[in-house]
Amino acid sequence: MNDTIDTGTLDSAPSMLTRRQIQRAIVTSVIGNGLEWFDFLAYGYFAKTIANVFFPSANGFVSLALTLATFAIGFIVRPLGGVLFGLYADRCGRTRAMSVLIMMMATGTFLMGITPGYTSIGLAAPLIIVFARLIQGLAVGGQFATASAMLVEFAPPGKKMFYGSFNMASQALALLLSSGCGWLLTTGLSHDALIAWGWRVPFLLGSLVGPLGFYIRHRVDESPEFLALQAQSASHPRSKMTVGQFFRENGDAALCAMGVIIVGAATNYIWHSYIPVYAERELHLPLSSALVGAFVSGFMNLFLYPLAGKLADRFGGYRLFYPVVLCWAACVYPLFWFVVSAPSPGRLMFAQVVSTVFLAAMSGSHPGMLAMIFPVRSRSTGVALSYNIAVTLFGGLAPLSVATLINWTGSAMMPAFYIIFAAVVSLGLVHFTRTGKGALRVDQGHSIDFSAKTEIASR
Repeated sequence: MNDTIDTGTLDSAPSMLTRRQIQRAIVTSVIGNGLEWFDFLAYGYFAKTIANVFFPSANGFVSLALTLATFAIGFIVRPLGGVLFGLYADRCGRTRAMSVLIMMMATGTFLMGITPGYTSIGLAAPLIIVFARLIQGLAVGGQFATASAMLVEFAPPGKKMFYGSFNMASQALALLLSSGCGWLLTTGLSHDALIAWGWRVPFLLGSLVGPLGFYIRHRVDESPEFLALQAQSASHPRSKMTVGQFFRENGDAALCAMGVIIVGAATNYIWHSYIPVYAERELHLPLSSALVGAFVSGFMNLFLYPLAGKLADRFGGYRLFYPVVLCWAACVYPLFWFVVSAPSPGRLMFAQVVSTVFLAAMSGSHPGMLAMIFPVRSRSTGVALSYNIAVTLFGGLAPLSVATLINWTGSAMMPAFYIIFAAVVSLGLVHFTRTGKGALRVDQGHSIDFSAKTEIASR
């Protein structure tokens, strides 16, 4: 069997990569991005327990709100992390950035797992948790973009969306592992044991992948497209990319990319991060019922994300974007009403399964869709900035926003309205940007040439 794959990238890029090189790039990208999601999902699953340990209050809503606000802090600094590590990855390489990001993420996760509670060290406890979230937020800011760039740049022609979907599949794997771990802990431990030490287990386990950062730095090759860019820069020097220059050259593409992400981010964080809290507080269902549904969703997405990537390679990610988002916006209100009108574990699981199918259809091709509209020299920066701004505003703030809206209105249907609003914003940004229109035209022509396109908006 031939042990090489023709990548068909830029002319000056290495034309042949071994399967081992590609496999290493895939595995390290999946593990790195998966660690990010394992931690964030674990925080969401144990939000109520963490509230009791670090933010005790006589008012249950205040305690939960402080916990969700701390969750959101990690997202607020994500755009800053995206700028810092996006520029670093575009200047110094994807593998260098990946190694630093994974070690930072593992450090923040470890701090989450070992910090004593409020009753032991007082105000220092929540302050340490906030510091850990800041470290994680900075690292996460560059993680998705760097991993996406690596996967897409290592992919053969015609398989960019499929390879990029592995980055999304890593989130499904994290969902599978974190929900499974959460279910085992919540059903196998007493309430006192869960508060005393059980909730810490996922964070301590997640920190064990820290040494992977060293492995990536020394054993994983740089992507061929980045090496080609370095070779071109050596013969034709160009000024280093700055934030101001990025927005001048790629501002329209960044708006389009945010539109691609927003509705998926809102859906993801409501159905995967917030739904355990929602099930307990609003539906009065046991936490275990939401975790079982999340486990099933994670298992489904392991296969649905790559399938969505394959379909996007065949028909075009932007071509599929419009009908999927419109259909989801039309279905989400009836889906929530179905659960809220007569809450039960069975109805909740059905809704989680339906949302999983739509989420995979919307998000499976995200890495490829974002990578295709930014040139190599600013790809990590572009994906990082647009992804993190969108996820911060519509994803990370979703649990706190929805919980606050429910508290103000008393309506358990607020998550549905939130997702519908996000869908409208997404469709508007993609439809009314030059880049979005250009990408759709390319998809309709069935000719996506990543190596030739440096900026679709110029077409």
